[in-house]
Amino acid sequence: MATAEQIKSLIKSHFSEEPERFSTIALQLAAHEAKKGNTALAHSIRELIDLGLKKNGPKIFKFPQDLKWLVLPEKPEVSKNTLVVNPQLKKRINLIIQEYKQQAKLKAFGLSHRRKILLTGPPGTGKTMTAKVLAYELHLPLYIIQVDKLVTKFMGETSAKLRQIFDLIDKELGVYLFDEFDAIGGERSLDNDVGEMRRVLNAFLQFIELDSSDSLIVAGTNNPKLLDKALFRRFDDVLFYEYPNEEEVKTLILNTLGNFKPSKMAWNQILEKSKSLSHAEIVAACTDAIKKSILDNKQKTTSKVIVEMLGQRADAHK
Repeated sequence: MATAEQIKSLIKSHFSEEPERFSTIALQLAAHEAKKGNTALAHSIRELIDLGLKKNGPKIFKFPQDLKWLVLPEKPEVSKNTLVVNPQLKKRINLIIQEYKQQAKLKAFGLSHRRKILLTGPPGTGKTMTAKVLAYELHLPLYIIQVDKLVTKFMGETSAKLRQIFDLIDKELGVYLFDEFDAIGGERSLDNDVGEMRRVLNAFLQFIELDSSDSLIVAGTNNPKLLDKALFRRFDDVLFYEYPNEEEVKTLILNTLGNFKPSKMAWNQILEKSKSLSHAEIVAACTDAIKKSILDNKQKTTSKVIVEMLGQRADAHK
């Protein structure tokens, strides 16, 4: 059965109208029962929480005033069906979702689910969207931590701010995305490194290793080669993102155009112009094509316009 403290905390959070805290304590209760071998009860508790979250949706926690500039809260509405990545990557993302939903079953055997995830790859290839998908599929709020602002504004206080963030990760259930993670995760042996940044990185390594919350911690970086090698050992999984292949490009374009899709698609030209573009750039180009059609009072766009918009994005790389 639940401990006396858990029961008291559960009742207090209910009457204090703190649904996020209530869910967190209930999840802890489920994990407690799973460890004792009561897997059926743990599974039932988890299902009840999922049902309540689906009905009411995730609640956004109000961060302290001194952290508002650093954390961007979101209520994501991006399902996993929207994510266009290669099948192997999607399989691994589905595994993270599955393990989280069935964590009580894993804990009954002394195993933990994947919840500390590192996402690496070029900009615009789906890293931030993956964090949104995880939050949506798990009915959790998403909190985007702007690491670059953390470092540039608080060069003497960064470690203290990191401690505050990890305290919140433990207290408030959610998906926490450390965006532009290489701002603090750089290799400690780099010549241009400074003592302060080494201390910040060491603090992060310590905090993430000690963290035992039920939240998901996701770190995204465009430059995995810059990361300190010690970081990779602290994450449960590392996902690698790439530019879309031809099939993924077609899916992205058709999904984005929707009813504005032209009757004939000049795929050879379209694919040629898409070669150097990321997922985000392709979506943006198709959106521009839709806007042009609307402004020109046309119900559909044309392959010529799509190629033109893709070409504009490609020219920006030159």
